Amino acid sequence: MNKTTLDLKAANKQEENRVVRITAPGRLHLGFLDLAGTLGRRFGSLGITLDRPATVVRMRPAARLTATGPDAGRAVAAVEKAARHFGLGTGVEVTVEAALPPHSGLGSGTQLGLAVATGLCLLGGLELTPREIGAALGRGARSSIGIGAFTEGGVILDGGKKQGSNAPPPILSRLPFPEDWRILLVYDTDHQGLSGTAESTAMETLPVFADTLAGHMARLAVMVALPALAEADVDYFSAAVGEMQRLLGEHYADAQGGRYTSTSVAEVMDWLESRGLRGLGQSSWGPTGFAILGSPEDGERIISEARTRFAGRPALAFDCVRGGNAGARIEWLACVEQC
Repeated sequence: MNKTTLDLKAANKQEENRVVRITAPGRLHLGFLDLAGTLGRRFGSLGITLDRPATVVRMRPAARLTATGPDAGRAVAAVEKAARHFGLGTGVEVTVEAALPPHSGLGSGTQLGLAVATGLCLLGGLELTPREIGAALGRGARSSIGIGAFTEGGVILDGGKKQGSNAPPPILSRLPFPEDWRILLVYDTDHQGLSGTAESTAMETLPVFADTLAGHMARLAVMVALPALAEADVDYFSAAVGEMQRLLGEHYADAQGGRYTSTSVAEVMDWLESRGLRGLGQSSWGPTGFAILGSPEDGERIISEARTRFAGRPALAFDCVRGGNAGARIEWLACVEQC
């Protein structure tokens, strides 16, 4: 049983401690491998779990459902949906201590939903996997990267959505992100990526995704990116990710207004590219951009230069983070401290 399988024994041992806190990591979605699905599976995804930012929720039994904190409305909706599906009551108090920025490409909806539904199931004495919970919430409709990040972290490859199936795509590979590598995150706080109906419409009206392009994307992921990751070769990994992102950015350009949804993030990416960086891209529909860096020293230097160069852009924010090689963290808290 992995660390984030809901552990009924742990719950039973903590009967007197009825407060649970769940920390769910953000993730980067590096792109779909096959948007056409002519072989019977559509999408297929590569993604990276992040050590930060993260969603953090604290939950305890209560007379009625209440939620406070950022994204409290989505937390309530997740509780209600999970309760209906699993036959549980909704009497919980949810405190969202921290939330991933919504519609930013970091998986905010999936991580909040999984965290809240996991807490509800734990408090209700149910032992379920994140995959089971994600399927109940309707998460994993196209990608299992968020479910994989919640389950065990690392760099994740999923196998795409099987035609006619409602199940989340199977996870085919999980490798650790090297400890010495870093990821520069570029935020645009004035912009949000596509979501909901707009995202669905965009997905269905994209240009035809040629089989030759799908084959090239699959080879980049399986024959270049993952072997480079296993060998901790940041140059080859970055080159593969950068090429995948370039191809997908061009494919999405009409739907999102260019290779990047944010013109400010695009300017930062162009500047990074001019400095010789290759592992550049946008997570999902953005606006969050990223750069793969080979060392902590590279990270410190690049983020310092970026903050100086773009100091006049208050909507731009930067962070330098590690990859996350663990899934969600589940903690039982003493009620005397939290109630």
